[in-house]
Amino acid sequence: MAPVKVGVHVSIAGSLDLAVDRAKDAGCDVFQMFSRNPRGWGYKPLSEGDCDLYKKKIAATGLLPVDHMPYLPNLASPKTEIWEKSVQTLNAELDRCNRLGIPYLVTHLGHHLGDGIAGGRARVIKAINTVLASSESGTMLLLENTAGEKNSVGSSFEHIGAILAGLSDEKRIGVCFDTCHAFAAGYELRTREGITSTLAQFDEQVGISRLRVIHLNDTKGDLGSGLDRHEHIGMGFISEDGFRHILHNPVFARLPLVCETPVDERRDDRGNIAKVRELAA
Repeated sequence: MAPVKVGVHVSIAGSLDLAVDRAKDAGCDVFQMFSRNPRGWGYKPLSEGDCDLYKKKIAATGLLPVDHMPYLPNLASPKTEIWEKSVQTLNAELDRCNRLGIPYLVTHLGHHLGDGIAGGRARVIKAINTVLASSESGTMLLLENTAGEKNSVGSSFEHIGAILAGLSDEKRIGVCFDTCHAFAAGYELRTREGITSTLAQFDEQVGISRLRVIHLNDTKGDLGSGLDRHEHIGMGFISEDGFRHILHNPVFARLPLVCETPVDERRDDRGNIAKVRELAA
């Protein structure tokens, strides 16, 4: 099997192009970032200089960049003002990715805030269709599975499949599979048999061909806990044995792997990348 392509989420502090430098310094093959402040609605527009420098560094390093939507947008929100701002943000972020030459934009599907999964799902479908109709971005939008926390949309493969079925241009949509989220939502990933079963369910409801990026995260919550708390690779409930099975599965091993793991006294980004490569060997 070819070596896995693995990396981490990196900061854009200082300027966007510094994210590429940080990813290279950490030993990444692939990296994820926020193209703007993830904790607010406002953002600084991209200049041509920003885009040119970023793309030059990507070309020079050969790294694969992935962008992630900021935290505040909620495509499933029943609150009109929030939903409209979320649609505008998604449209703007796809445009930013297009200008930066980033092939993938990952988005959470949001929370329905208590009025039911069907309503939340319908608003996600409407939001994405609205953006696809107006955006000419060549960036593929990746829908990320959620951990099964209260009022979340997209924690089951069936729900993701139903959203995909309602979209007007499915060719522009893929899926980002988060191992922590899937495990927390009740999908077994610790054994070969469990992984085979989970991927069979995914293929039936969503389609393996839609997978584009893996968020490779261990978890502080047990199977089916609904807890979205990431842990260092092999230090959580999925365990080293679980990740060894994941990384030797051909479906996971062929895809870009992004760790969204902690940085603390136990291990840093380089340590998690090294652990992934060790378990994949």
